[in-house]
Amino acid sequence: MNSKLLVAAAAFCMLPGTLSAAAEKKDSIAFTPIKENPVTSIKDQNQSGTCWAYSSLAFFEAELLRMGKGTHDLSESYLVFNTYMDRADKHVRTHGDASFSQGGSFYDAIYCLKHNGFVPQSAMPEPGTPYGDSLFNFNQLDAATVAYVGALAKGNLKKINPIWKKDLKAIYTNYFGELPKSFTYEGKEYTPESYTKMLGLNPDDYISLTSYTHHPFYSKFILEIQDNWRWAESYNLPLNEFMEVMEEGVKNGYCFAWGSDVSEAGFNSRKGVATIPAGNTTNDKTGSDAARWTGDNFKGAAINSGKDEKVITQDLRQLGYDNWETTDDHGMVIYGLAKDNNGKEYFMVKNSWGEYGPFKGMFYASKAFVAYKTMNIVIHKDALPKHIAKKLGLK
Repeated sequence: MNSKLLVAAAAFCMLPGTLSAAAEKKDSIAFTPIKENPVTSIKDQNQSGTCWAYSSLAFFEAELLRMGKGTHDLSESYLVFNTYMDRADKHVRTHGDASFSQGGSFYDAIYCLKHNGFVPQSAMPEPGTPYGDSLFNFNQLDAATVAYVGALAKGNLKKINPIWKKDLKAIYTNYFGELPKSFTYEGKEYTPESYTKMLGLNPDDYISLTSYTHHPFYSKFILEIQDNWRWAESYNLPLNEFMEVMEEGVKNGYCFAWGSDVSEAGFNSRKGVATIPAGNTTNDKTGSDAARWTGDNFKGAAINSGKDEKVITQDLRQLGYDNWETTDDHGMVIYGLAKDNNGKEYFMVKNSWGEYGPFKGMFYASKAFVAYKTMNIVIHKDALPKHIAKKLGLK
């Protein structure tokens, strides 16, 4: 944050401070975990649109914990590097019709797991360090790559030389470091293939679920969002069963990758709570997702401890998607359930914007918020209740 507090005199700052403290105490919420599944430490995507990478890998790290494989720190740089090369290729092949941006989807991580494997964080330079930084900052990188790839995809060239991929790879190598062919991890030599085999993650075990009425329920469809540039399919469930999968999955020890919209006025970053107030609210679509979370774009949305929330129906959820009030803003991980001091239940969420806020990078999303604003989730197929898995034809 760059804002500065200018204090004219102590007499003028005491009363507002006192009132603020009183309001803070009155509006405070205490949470008690109902079910809290283990996750790895909070990371910081910083000035990069890589929530999809951080949340996907956080999800797989949680899966490794669930599987008894111990604590792992998987490399975001490796995933992002491989994904951006593929996305640039798709952008050029479609003459710019498939978007090229910093964003991505959970399926990008599943695809990388299947085709490139994963590597540990230690196998590549720490994010940002090749450029003398300590975290990702894609401002300069994005300016260079978007201009270069866009000139090829949308230019007036009658013919392009495939060597452009080597040029683009050189840019990414300068920023991320070399993609490792082999590395040492905990005293043993690995390749990406052998390391991934050691992890024991099966990409075919993971499915994407959503809930929209413009496609038939219990079928698969390509979710129509720009960052789904690989055109991955999601299973479509009625809202009540979609919520059942999430709740029962958490209760049975599963975390899941959660794609949602953080532009809602009820997404109160400073208190670490997301609700859907019953009154009329205006979405904030300006700025980055992180700017809304850390307060740069914060508009002081009130929270109400989950009371007086909207009743979320299938039709209301669909309307939000159809009229662009619900957009593909941000990827996170849901890892638990909790209740507040009024007995209202919330999902526990792991974010990737550093240890910000009262819960040090975690926050609580009401069930109404999750029902209304979830774009899709990725979860292990074994987490599905049997009667729902049967309807989807899953075994």
